[in-house]
Amino acid sequence: MSHNRPSRADAVRNRRRILEAAREQMGSHGSAAGMDDIAQAAGVAVGTLYRHFPTKADLVSAVIAEHVGEVAEDAEASLARARGGAPAIDELAGFLDRTTEAIAHNQAVKVAARSLGVEGPAEQPDEARASAAVGELIRRGQDAGTIRGSVSVADIYLLMATAPTDQPAAVRQRWLQLVLPGIRTGQ
Repeated sequence: MSHNRPSRADAVRNRRRILEAAREQMGSHGSAAGMDDIAQAAGVAVGTLYRHFPTKADLVSAVIAEHVGEVAEDAEASLARARGGAPAIDELAGFLDRTTEAIAHNQAVKVAARSLGVEGPAEQPDEARASAAVGELIRRGQDAGTIRGSVSVADIYLLMATAPTDQPAAVRQRWLQLVLPGIRTGQ
């Protein structure tokens, strides 16, 4: 066993620091964020960064995948609250609000991904988790009579994809106020 090899815990910690630095650098500089700058911000050698992420596209893909994982966790937490008695429509509205805000704060990462030709994660497990949780939230709201019967998971994704995430927070809140009546019944 080589004593020069970092321990597994060090490798995990380095990966986490690299992803945090990449989000921060891409948030500030978009696609112009350099691998050297990201490594420096993470406090790791550039070789360490390249061992974890051989290309900038690999790094951007990892940042996007991490974001999708966070969305899945949020959707599942919303569903858990609905299962515990919270109104599904309120949980769905809160999920839309939080996700739109998260997308707004990751806008620069999305720009960097587009400029590198990186597509978002396609049908990965976290995306399936999010879809399943949102689907059950919708069904619960439909069963309670608070969400329109025609609303689907695809509709929620369409709303998120068309949200004004490049606009100020007040505009995003107004967007949410305008779209919620299309989801709720009796409005």
